[in-house]
Amino acid sequence: MALRFYNTMTRKKETFRPLRKGVVTIYNCGPTVYSYAHIGNFRAYVFADILRRYLEYRGFRVRQVMNITDIGHMTMDEEADGKGEDKIEMMARKEKKDPWQVARFYEKAFYEDSAKLNLSKAMVYPTATDHIKEMIRIVEKLVKKGYAYEVNGSVFYSVDSFKDYGKLSGNPIENLKIGARLEVNPDKKKPYDFALWIKDPKHMMQWDSPWGKGYPGWHIECSAMSMKYLGETVDIHTGGEDNIFPHHECEIAQSEGANGKKFVRYWMHTRHLLVNGEKMSKSKGNFFTLRDLLKKGHDPKSIRYLLLSGHYRIRLNFTENGLGSAAETLKRLEELVSNLRGTHKGKPNPEVKKLVEKVRKDFETAMDDDLNISLALGKVFDFVREMNKLVSGSGGISKQDAKLALETIIGFDKVLGLGLDKIKAAVGEKIRIKDSVFTIHWQGVKSRTEVERLIKKRDVHRKGKEWKEADKIRDNLNDMGYILEDTETGIRVKGTGAKKA
Repeated sequence: MALRFYNTMTRKKETFRPLRKGVVTIYNCGPTVYSYAHIGNFRAYVFADILRRYLEYRGFRVRQVMNITDIGHMTMDEEADGKGEDKIEMMARKEKKDPWQVARFYEKAFYEDSAKLNLSKAMVYPTATDHIKEMIRIVEKLVKKGYAYEVNGSVFYSVDSFKDYGKLSGNPIENLKIGARLEVNPDKKKPYDFALWIKDPKHMMQWDSPWGKGYPGWHIECSAMSMKYLGETVDIHTGGEDNIFPHHECEIAQSEGANGKKFVRYWMHTRHLLVNGEKMSKSKGNFFTLRDLLKKGHDPKSIRYLLLSGHYRIRLNFTENGLGSAAETLKRLEELVSNLRGTHKGKPNPEVKKLVEKVRKDFETAMDDDLNISLALGKVFDFVREMNKLVSGSGGISKQDAKLALETIIGFDKVLGLGLDKIKAAVGEKIRIKDSVFTIHWQGVKSRTEVERLIKKRDVHRKGKEWKEADKIRDNLNDMGYILEDTETGIRVKGTGAKKA
């Protein structure tokens, strides 16, 4: 099956063909570094990571750029010419720092959080403030070509000059004219024109330009940085659905006006993340940064899994109960990997190869269809269930079969990024109780002495058919944070980390 992506521009799925054979250029709208990124932001970044990983899985060489916005993003960014206050300067006043300190602090925090969620590093993370010269050159070009005009030291993009404005968002100029919220700015020719360069003596961050001191508008930043690192036409541009208008619409107008070429070939946008069924809001108490969740004891792998588990074009409802379910789901994957690594002898089983061939085909078919990861994960867990049956069956599986199954799962994890390659083999330890010997497979158990004593005691009760006493010991171990499973290859002991009070 050909690789197909839903293109926001055309509103349909299209076969993906990069501009250059074998090479894909991707530009991701990154964070505005005025605070810690929240989990809604990270849904978009995890999606961008899955997209890149799957393209690499399919054999493409990916050149990925994710920008860092450290100036010019206003608090009222839902309008093309953002109003309100610069978000970074707003935080600088609040924290009593200069805006540069604020930007660098939260930029560093973003990289730390990205590492915890195992996001692949982009080729470059350009900051807006390092690319002022590139922005000025584009603005000069737009003025020269008649797409922009200067008034009193500010430069505005003339939306009327770009006949295709609105083709991405479905917000044509006619709709903008009707909008009642557009404020009257005497410097603009039309109220819906947007700023490329802003003169504001009160703004703390200023640069020299042909029009006097000022600072760039938010939209021009991404045009300049994508052009510098990826060229005039980009294969894929991603972002959250809130970026479609005005940010991406304005990027198109600027870039295509300046270059006379198609700016982006495939637009891919992530739907909003809901928390407990509602839009995130600090006033509702459902606003979480990654750090908030880590402080509560949640595993970053579980957070990543929950964020990637829903299709990117469907709203995802994030709950803490969902995080608990994600953690349990991950354990199923990790346990199979651990068991496969610990498999050293058993009978060859032709079913393994059949299962591997089927799951590879099913996984790739689902992912080729606009990254349908929900379906792909379902196929993976069908495979996990069937492999568990074979591994724990009377004949087990051979070391070669285990290696084949393990390579398949680790191959999928190059896309999922859940760190399954770091999972170690389950340790099997032979234990003698009087005249019998059995094996305990330890998983996540740090202190084994007391657990082993209780298991031996339970085995004595089981041999004496004292089921009530044996079950009581199992319950006690469960309260201590350990789960016992009786299998044909021995007893499996799993540390859950959930010790009951």
